[in-house]
Amino acid sequence: MVKNYLKLAIRNLRRHSMTSFINLSGLAIGLTCCLLILIYILHETSYDRYNQNADRVYRVTRQFNGPNGSISLHLGTVAPPFGPLLQNDFPDIQAVTRLLENGVVLRYQDKKFNEDSLFFADENLSKVFDIRVVAGSSVASALKDPYSLMLSENTAKKYFGSEDPLDKVVRLDNRFDCKITGVFKSFPENAHLHPSMLLSFNTLNDTAIYGAEGLRSNWGNNAFFTYLLLPKGYPADKLQAQFPAFLDRHMPAKDYGAHPSKGTELFLQKLTDIHLHSHLDSEAEENGDIQKVYLFGAIALFILLIACINYMNLSTARSSLRAREIGIRKAIGAMRLELIVQFLGESVLITWIALVLALGLTQLMLPFMARLSGVSLSMGMLATWKIWIPLVLMPFVVGILSGLYPALFLSGFKPVKVLKGVFKVNGSDLSFRKVLVVLQFSISIVLIIATAVVFQQIRFIQSKSLGYNRQRQVIIPYTSDLDKSYESFKAQLLDNPHVRDMARSSRIPTGRLLDEEGVSVEENGALKSANIDLKYVNADFDFIPTYGISMKAGRNFSKAYATDSAGFIINESAVAALGWKSPGEAIGKHLSYGGEPGMIIGVMSDFNFESLHQRISPLILTYPTKNNGGYNNISISIEGNDVPATLARIEQTWKRFLPETPYQYNFLDERFEHLYITETRQGTIFTLFSGIAIFIACLGLLGLSAFAISQRIKEIGIRQVLGAGKGSIVQLISKDFLRLVLIAVLIAFPVAWYAMHNWLEGFAYRTQIHWWIFVLAGGVALLVAFITISIQTVKAASANPIKNLRTE
Repeated sequence: MVKNYLKLAIRNLRRHSMTSFINLSGLAIGLTCCLLILIYILHETSYDRYNQNADRVYRVTRQFNGPNGSISLHLGTVAPPFGPLLQNDFPDIQAVTRLLENGVVLRYQDKKFNEDSLFFADENLSKVFDIRVVAGSSVASALKDPYSLMLSENTAKKYFGSEDPLDKVVRLDNRFDCKITGVFKSFPENAHLHPSMLLSFNTLNDTAIYGAEGLRSNWGNNAFFTYLLLPKGYPADKLQAQFPAFLDRHMPAKDYGAHPSKGTELFLQKLTDIHLHSHLDSEAEENGDIQKVYLFGAIALFILLIACINYMNLSTARSSLRAREIGIRKAIGAMRLELIVQFLGESVLITWIALVLALGLTQLMLPFMARLSGVSLSMGMLATWKIWIPLVLMPFVVGILSGLYPALFLSGFKPVKVLKGVFKVNGSDLSFRKVLVVLQFSISIVLIIATAVVFQQIRFIQSKSLGYNRQRQVIIPYTSDLDKSYESFKAQLLDNPHVRDMARSSRIPTGRLLDEEGVSVEENGALKSANIDLKYVNADFDFIPTYGISMKAGRNFSKAYATDSAGFIINESAVAALGWKSPGEAIGKHLSYGGEPGMIIGVMSDFNFESLHQRISPLILTYPTKNNGGYNNISISIEGNDVPATLARIEQTWKRFLPETPYQYNFLDERFEHLYITETRQGTIFTLFSGIAIFIACLGLLGLSAFAISQRIKEIGIRQVLGAGKGSIVQLISKDFLRLVLIAVLIAFPVAWYAMHNWLEGFAYRTQIHWWIFVLAGGVALLVAFITISIQTVKAASANPIKNLRTE
């Protein structure tokens, strides 16, 4: 019997090749989308799980609270004393390890590179993370002595090729010699950090680098990643609940008050949660987003649902072609259950064929999906039993779900009526299929609207005036080696007519404003602490003109005024936060920032220093003599058409002054675009999947229209004989289906508005959801649906009416 069913299934596939092709292509495309998104989700959820103890590792984070209780900052890094003190106070902690990221210039013989991912690491690192040593001894012994350096495999190849790097000596920052004591396997891509080098943490004891005293008592430099290994099954909440008392016990009261835990808090963050659930103000690398995973997972299910609905409609659309077969089989004794099993078997067979096609399409499309998502994806992510077993079961699940309704529908035919030619579809069956079509198009329209809103927000971001000039700003890192020769360096660059201006600053626009000190404002002759979060940037005289920032009151820093070394410039948001009514009122006011007294000499216009996800923060420009941040960047504003020649001139000047430091640069525009790369990729993926969704939905509509036309073929013939034209017949058939699409439009509009309104809430500055987006999406859906229906209707209206009327 099974062999007979298989023969019938193959025979039906061949006999109705067009319907079978549409069925297979719809399911194959739907399954391909699911597999592509499944691989992406597997990649995103696998971060840091390669570590054997991943479920027991926690990162310590630090939150700063304003005087009014608001959160001013939440960092993924903490101050250096916390690590040893936590280990000492809580003996249940099995291991503590600290990492400090730093950028250095590494030189070996004639090779020199800027290395941005060197981490100072202690010998406990391998107790917390799985690190495979490929050359040298263990991590603990390799990082024991000061100035001991381990390289990743990739870094070792970059400097030494096939040569053995062990015991070689390299120079860091043209100041320190370090001995290579090991080579470790490069961290996998699905790790939340990727060190290229590990330098012994004990090196920091050198006073020329950090100093042992600073490691014990510096509570303000929150730059140290600190990880804890807890016992199996240990409740992390129990440990975290003891942190307030821990802070009050150890942090100095003279600096932080009697209860330091009111102003700052410590939290534990699970290692496996960092990539998808952590978006703190200081992360080792850019993280993913669990909402994005949920969103893409929902899209995959929606597309698979549309494909299954498509299969149902196409299967029932050709039901009249199998009516006599079913009638005869019932007449000779076939039971309904046997027919249901037969039809479900055919459905599973088709789904199996579609899955095989989908696996091939997934392999072809995977590089394209990797480029769209910005992550490395491979079919190998499916090669686990946890994935293969559900994958093998998928054709049965999808086949039964998509084939159950057609099987019940087809097996329910009355043999007497069918064999007599009395074949009529029940109204409830037709209504159910209409509901399915409405559901298909509702999903498709929601995706179209989502795509339009995402791209509209991206255009809004790109066109919004940020309050500063970001065009043709070249950014190069500042080094202390330039301190004595900076004015000469600057003069030589400005000799080039294509270099308009240049400035130094601790931070540059498109970055985060993380630096903050306490502020006190003079009131009735005395300084009074102000309860605001006032971020600072160290900037020189040229910062404001280089970025074209306008002044609202007062003036810029000037070398003509010696007292400007005790001057401050604030923005409009700072004026409002400090309680002054206008920028002019702030000029001449005295305040103390970071313990340094001074006077406000200027108020600059508000500008979007950070991304448009954040609101403009109160900001103060200071000299680096007031805070220890110093300068980190040089901004060079260029003009003219010959950009390559200008960049070459900048490089020549750099090498003339800093021959031992590799030259590197980037454009501020590139940094700006990178801020919104997630949204750009999301819009592109939305476009792709919304197109696929509406394509598959149209296949379902094609099936339903074919079914309806087959039921009204005699009616169409009679209308043709009575003189009806093609246009009137197309209108007659189309209006019922277009009514379904209109219903889908009405359902999709509020759903899409709610979803995209919530998405836009993630931006402090955002576009409006305009009415024309909904009109456009509905119009596209109606037009595509009309074209789809017209293909079938015009074909039926063009047929010979005599042939249609003679058909029994």
